[in-house]
Amino acid sequence: MKSSRPVDKIKIASYVLSALALLLILIKGLLVALLAGLLVYSLVHLIAPRLGRKLSNRRARIVAIAALGIVIVAALSAVIWGAVAFFQSDAGSVHRLLRRLADILETSRDQIPDWMRNHLPTDVDQMRLMISEWLRLHAIEAKVVGERAGRIALHLLLGMIIGAMVALYDSTSIEHVRRPLAAALRERLLQLHAAFQQIVFAQVQIAAINAALMALYLLVILPMAGINLPLTKSMIVITFMAGLIPVAGNLISNTILVVVALSHSVHTAAASLLFMVVIHKLEYFLNARIVGAKIQASAWELLVAILVMETLFGLPGLVAAPVFYAYLKRELIDLDLI
Repeated sequence: MKSSRPVDKIKIASYVLSALALLLILIKGLLVALLAGLLVYSLVHLIAPRLGRKLSNRRARIVAIAALGIVIVAALSAVIWGAVAFFQSDAGSVHRLLRRLADILETSRDQIPDWMRNHLPTDVDQMRLMISEWLRLHAIEAKVVGERAGRIALHLLLGMIIGAMVALYDSTSIEHVRRPLAAALRERLLQLHAAFQQIVFAQVQIAAINAALMALYLLVILPMAGINLPLTKSMIVITFMAGLIPVAGNLISNTILVVVALSHSVHTAAASLLFMVVIHKLEYFLNARIVGAKIQASAWELLVAILVMETLFGLPGLVAAPVFYAYLKRELIDLDLI
């Protein structure tokens, strides 16, 4: 166990500056750029050591790592473009999905118990009204996603480029002595990067497992029982995307699954609800084993962090909560405070 030690003024200053920087990132809408930069930085550092072992010449290593950064940025841009294209297509259109869900609820009302029916929209217009009310409550996020989509795309691209450039500098520059504050701030950045790497890579594993189980249920188990649900491709993609949000994301995707299952029968919806419960319990286990083990946090801690951050900062807080909480916990553990 680490021994207790006083924290000097320079280190305190680095903590304060880092906290202010993260707060400004949330308030000023720079979270997308930060996460994109951290992702590219992590991927380059994950692959670059293998290139370094094969290339002894420093200039060749610089060229190789620069090319690697370009390839990673291009690949991530292609993936993002593909995801946007999918959700704008007929197969993945969010508007089409919401309208189909409303139609399913409307046609399935006679199969739904009275206690549940009273809490569901009566028709498409009422569901549209509920969605409009939700968007009104989240007007800031809706405005950012809609009117400032181009700015978000620019932040995303610039963040990836900056991440690649920083990774190139770190991987090829000769280590030199830094002034005390610069060294302390770099230590904070490295802690944030480590927290991001732990959370994101682990959560991608969990999201992939959730999507694979959803695909198994929709494409194998239900067809074997003679049941073919609509919107299967959309639900699998949404399961993966929502699964990137710890704990809460699984509730989103599986709620959609239960509603769609109502289009077949109440029994199918009940079976899907049982599936949802099992997968939800599995995600708690996976979070505890994959995420919790790395940051020494349980699933309920992440859920509380997500709830608090979403309440304070809206959608950006929801996305940032797991990474920022992991970073905070790393710093507190490093100081022997918890």
